[in-house]
Amino acid sequence: MFKVLGALIGFGIFGFFGALLGFFIGGAYDRVRALGLGGANPLTRGHRQQVFLQTIFTLKGKLAKVDGHISQAEIDHTEAFMTQLKMSAEQRRQAIDWFKEGAAPGYDVSAIIREFRHTCGHTANLPEVLVVFLIVIALADGDFDRQEQDLLSNIARQLGFSEAQFQQILERTLNQTHFAPGHTTQNDLEDAYKALGVSKDCSDQELKRAYRKLMSQYHPDKLMGQGLPDHMVEMGKQQAQEIQAAYELIKNHRQK
Repeated sequence: MFKVLGALIGFGIFGFFGALLGFFIGGAYDRVRALGLGGANPLTRGHRQQVFLQTIFTLKGKLAKVDGHISQAEIDHTEAFMTQLKMSAEQRRQAIDWFKEGAAPGYDVSAIIREFRHTCGHTANLPEVLVVFLIVIALADGDFDRQEQDLLSNIARQLGFSEAQFQQILERTLNQTHFAPGHTTQNDLEDAYKALGVSKDCSDQELKRAYRKLMSQYHPDKLMGQGLPDHMVEMGKQQAQEIQAAYELIKNHRQK
């Protein structure tokens, strides 16, 4: 922890007050390392939460309408999604307005993505978490078509990801969903490696490094600190559970 190191250095140079200064400077550095420069200021967390929520519901509307019509399954999922997030009546009305805005004919996603990048783009994980959540949402109705994938690729590109990076995120996420509770293909070892973004020939160290990196990305405190809305942290926990299940399958197989 750099705040401890900062306190020790400060004390050695300036005594007690130097220790205090070093402690606060080191703590700020620790926060930047954990949350990213954009997530280090707790005073802007509320604004980041609002922008994240607006972005995900607006883009959810765009995803629902990308094939030209909104199905009943997509409407039902939106209702279930709001219930899952335990949104108040006022929050639901606002979310529905955002959804309708995104679903409007000819809606251009560029403006909302620019706002997201400006507000949340310099956090450690929120851009990738947004892409992952949108992929999960697109999969929810059981029909992940080419138009949805092309839209998600475009969104990822505007967020600053290359096509190769998007494909890596997509493959990991698609395979992580195989380890959701009750999924029928949970014992597929090949899917488990893909869910962690590593090859089956990777070393135990590489495997553990990939696992820890993904688990750190979905740590509730880190997500909340960066500005993920409190009622969306459960989605992050679900992703972490799927990653955990994939890792346990590989680890158990390697110990045989």
